[in-house]
Amino acid sequence: KRKGLGLASMVIVFFCNTYYIMILAWGLYFLVHSFTFHLPWASCSHEWNTPNCTLDFSRACSNHTFLTSSATLSSLLNISSLNTSGSCLEPEGMRSPVMEFWERKVLRLSGGLDEVGDINSHMVLCLLATWVIVYFCIWKGVKFTGKVVYFTALFPYLVLVVLFFHGVSLPGAVSGIVYYLKPDWSKLRDAQVWIDAATQIFYSYAIGLGALTALGSYNRFNNNCYQDAFVLALINSGTSVFAGFVVFSVLGFMAAEQGVDISKVSESGPGLAFIAYPKAVTLMPVPPLWAVLFFVMLLVLGLDSQFVGVEGFVTGLLDMLPSKSYFSSVRREVVVAVCCITCFFIDLSMVTEGGMYVFQLFDYYSASGITLLWQAFWECVVVAWVYGADRFMDDVARMIGYRPRPYMKWCWSYITPLVCMGVFLFHIVNYKRLVYNGVYVYPWWGEMLGWALALSSMLCIPLTIVYKLLLCKGSLIKRWQHLTTPIWGQHHLEFLSPETEVKLLHNKEASKNTLLFESVI
Repeated sequence: KRKGLGLASMVIVFFCNTYYIMILAWGLYFLVHSFTFHLPWASCSHEWNTPNCTLDFSRACSNHTFLTSSATLSSLLNISSLNTSGSCLEPEGMRSPVMEFWERKVLRLSGGLDEVGDINSHMVLCLLATWVIVYFCIWKGVKFTGKVVYFTALFPYLVLVVLFFHGVSLPGAVSGIVYYLKPDWSKLRDAQVWIDAATQIFYSYAIGLGALTALGSYNRFNNNCYQDAFVLALINSGTSVFAGFVVFSVLGFMAAEQGVDISKVSESGPGLAFIAYPKAVTLMPVPPLWAVLFFVMLLVLGLDSQFVGVEGFVTGLLDMLPSKSYFSSVRREVVVAVCCITCFFIDLSMVTEGGMYVFQLFDYYSASGITLLWQAFWECVVVAWVYGADRFMDDVARMIGYRPRPYMKWCWSYITPLVCMGVFLFHIVNYKRLVYNGVYVYPWWGEMLGWALALSSMLCIPLTIVYKLLLCKGSLIKRWQHLTTPIWGQHHLEFLSPETEVKLLHNKEASKNTLLFESVI
C-alpha cells in the first residue's frame, strides 16, 4: 500500500535527481574546456567577453572602500546560497572574465524567468552525457553500482589530499585557514544562519529523502545499522571539514594575490564551484592541471550523490508495483531508463537562457528547506509516537543483538521533532521572496510555481491520512487503530521469538502478502 511519507520522500528525491544533475553538467562543461593550454575564463579575448571585461580588480577594490547604501551592497555582493557575484566589491560595469564565462558562455543568462530564450546545444550534450553515465552505472542494481562506487568514492579523497598539500603551500593560505576556523559568534543571532545550517545538514545526510532507507533495504536483516549510522556521520562531516581546509587555503591565496580581505573572495553554492575556484586556478602554476583535477573531483563526487538519489527512487518505484501486475514483469533496466529519460526532458528547461532561474526554483522549494524539515518531523512522529519508540528500539535490538542507547529514544521522541519544527517555523516567519543574485526578484507566478513544487510532496502526508481513513470501516478510533497496527511479513518471522511471533501474526492467511511495517502515514 502507498503511504504518505514514502510518497513524499519519492517526490522530493525525484525533484532532487532532476535538478542536481545540472551541477554535474556544468562541471563536465568546465572540465572539457580545461583541456587547453590557456583556460578560456582566464582572459578577456574571447567572443563572449564584453568591453567591460577586466583582469585587474586589485586597484578598484582598494579604492572602492565603502558603499553608500544597503541597496548598492545587495546589487554588488550576493550572500545567498546561490552566490554568483564577482569575487570582489567590483565597481558597476566592471566584470571579471570568469564571471562572463559563467554567465555569458555557460548559462547564457537571460533577464528573467519569463525570458526562456534558446536551448544551449553544448549544455544539452553535457546533460545527455551525464545521464548516460548515471544510467550505465546503476542499471544493473546495487551490486554493480557498489563496484563503481569503489572508484567514485575513493578517487575524490586522493584529489582532495593533492589539492590540500598544494593549497597549504601557497602564499596566504594560513590567513585563509584562520578565517575558516575563526567563528563569528555574532552570526548566531541571525535566524537565517540556523535555518541554512539545519537544512544543509539534512540535505548532506540525505535525511527525509528516503534514499538511505531504500539502499538499507538491500542489507542483511542482522546488519548493524546502528553502527553504520555513526560511521556515516563521522565520514560525512569529517570529509566536509577537511574539504574546508582545501577550499579556504586557496581562497586565502586568492585574497593575498588580489590584495583584498578574504571575505571579498569567499563564495557559496555554485559561486564557489564555478566562479571562485576556477578563478583561483588561473592564479596557480600550470592552471589547466589544477582545473582538470578539481572538476574531475567535482564530477565524481556529484555522480556518487546522483547514484544514491536515482537508485533510491527506482527502488521505491519497483517496490510500489503490485507483485502480480503486468508492470512487475518489466525489467529493471527499462524502469531506470524511463526515469532517466523523464528527468532529462524536464532538465531541458534548465539549459535554456532562463534555465538558471528554473534551477534556483527547484533548489529553493522542491528538495530543500521546509520540505525536508516537514518530512523529518513527521518521520520522527511516526516512529516515536505512532509506531512507538520502545517498539522501534526492540526491533533494532532484534536486528543487531542489543538495544541502542536510551538517548536515541529521546532524540526520536522529543529533541529531533522539536528542532525540526522550530527551524521550520523560523523558516516560515522569516520567509522572503526568492531573489537571484541579489537583484532579480521572482514574479508572483514564479513564487506560486515554487510553492507548487514544495506542496506536491508536503501534501502527500495529510492527504494520505484522509484517504486511508475514508477507505476503512467502523468508528474513527477503530479505523485509526487498524491502520496504525504494524504487521510483520513472513520472511521476517524467522527472526522473532515464538511468543513475539504469536502476538504479531494475528492472521496467518492475511499476512502472506503484507509488508514489514505499514501505517496510515
